[in-house]
Amino acid sequence: MYPLSHITLGTNDPARSGRFYDEVLGVLGFERLPKPPGKPPAYEKGGMPTIYLYAPEDGRPATWGNGTHVAFTAASHEEVRAFHAAALRLGGSCAGAPGPRPHYGPAYYAAYVRDPDGNKLQAVCYGAG
Repeated sequence: MYPLSHITLGTNDPARSGRFYDEVLGVLGFERLPKPPGKPPAYEKGGMPTIYLYAPEDGRPATWGNGTHVAFTAASHEEVRAFHAAALRLGGSCAGAPGPRPHYGPAYYAAYVRDPDGNKLQAVCYGAG
């Protein structure tokens, strides 16, 4: 059993978010789950946890949490760089360029981005290269 069931990120434009996450998470091996028309995008990599993209049910705009981010494991430094480049190309913004983060550990290599709705994402590789 996985310790997390799912993660939900808010979006103000599910179609735009779907295009963004199709490629950005695709770089890391995630696949979009088949859903009925009109349902929000959802992604998985080898099972749980599922990543969902929803417009808030209360009708107010989606906002991001200051100090909150979701970190995805990358298999290589190249995947981290590809994640970052795809995010920037698809309307995301840089929140920390790809590179080593020795203050987190000797082999910690990461990049941080914000999606078009402002959600902060990270790709991290814990090994060499």
